[in-house]
Amino acid sequence: MITLLCVGRNKEKALRLLQEEYVKRILPFSRIEVIEVKDEANIHTDREKEADKVKELEADRVLEKIKPTDHVILLDLHGQMLDSMQLSQKLETWSMHHSHLVFVIAGSLGPGKQLVQRADYRWKLSDLTFTHLMTRILILEQIYRGYMILNGRSYHK
Repeated sequence: MITLLCVGRNKEKALRLLQEEYVKRILPFSRIEVIEVKDEANIHTDREKEADKVKELEADRVLEKIKPTDHVILLDLHGQMLDSMQLSQKLETWSMHHSHLVFVIAGSLGPGKQLVQRADYRWKLSDLTFTHLMTRILILEQIYRGYMILNGRSYHK
């Protein structure tokens, strides 16, 4: 089972449709769900204490959805970058040892400290900056690509 756990709502129709398409493509390989938790308003996030408070509130909401037995993969700018082949190998290894993989996209200010501490693996998707909604699509596409690689399908070129 895979969960993509996201801070914030996907309000973009085109991106929702694309998200649904990749979920549908992944289903033959694994059960998958996308869960959204409420994000906080970023009014005074130029102040460090306010930003930390926002990150911790969002982290609390994410952590409420995670069980102690879940294997948590946190999208993090300070994580490790992987190519698609490496990700497919990680997916295979993680799936062999854990029944539930949870990929977490934190809020726009980044993950709170307790969420970083809970992460079993920190994955840096890219050096580029993407919107959170585009990041969802990229993660789902990479998960799908990983399963295609593992199953010897021609999708990955």
